[in-house]
Amino acid sequence: MPEFTSHVPGTLCWVELATKDQNAAKAFYGALFGWHPNDNDMGPGGTYTIFQLNGRDAAAGYTMRAEEAAAMPAHWNLYISVESADAAAERAKELGGSVIAEPFDVMTHGRMAVIADAAGAVFCVWQPINNIGVGVKDEAGGLCWADLSAPDQNQAMGFYHKLFGWTFMPGDDNYQHIQNGETFIGGIPPAQFRDPKIPPHWLVYFQVDDCNASTDKAKELGANVVLGPFAMGDVGHITVLMDPQGAAFAIFQQSQTE
Repeated sequence: MPEFTSHVPGTLCWVELATKDQNAAKAFYGALFGWHPNDNDMGPGGTYTIFQLNGRDAAAGYTMRAEEAAAMPAHWNLYISVESADAAAERAKELGGSVIAEPFDVMTHGRMAVIADAAGAVFCVWQPINNIGVGVKDEAGGLCWADLSAPDQNQAMGFYHKLFGWTFMPGDDNYQHIQNGETFIGGIPPAQFRDPKIPPHWLVYFQVDDCNASTDKAKELGANVVLGPFAMGDVGHITVLMDPQGAAFAIFQQSQTE
């Protein structure tokens, strides 16, 4: 199990569920991934649940405010590590994005901002102070990947390259693999594979040991299968799911290598 003491800038560093039934979400993801919920009282802000696996932070979740729940479905929020949340927010504006929540401090944990890219896909930036983000990654139950559903690949690649320094490597069917430095962290599928009725968004992936078994388990727990399970070449197997509250996510089983 890799131990994380930091995440280099541009890394997918945190993932957070905005849900309409927090207790049901805790039960669902606990049963699916083995996550243990650690609840934190936020006073009038409700309860912030940090999901842990073997004592390490894997993800988080909170109950959406009434106005938020009325405006959008349950969803996963993706966080990207940066050296400066303020600088990232300003740069995103220069690149045609918009800042939904201006940079603010999260107690002594870090500083963040909520940003929409030039096409409207929302993500958060995280400037760590006392909390680097996830401690479980690229292993069963941990965040392992994210795909950007964008109407214009070239526009998206230009925006994120200039914002985070990401580079891109084309794969089969013009799927663009996202690289942060030397590390592959996600991808941008070609626009013809996306549903134009669904707004641009990020889809987060969690690693599992057995995609078929985890898919069956998710269905037993009330999830809906959006796509899969299917093989992604010789890389692994994927299923896209929607949890019982409507939040979309994917699971990934890596192929065994000799």
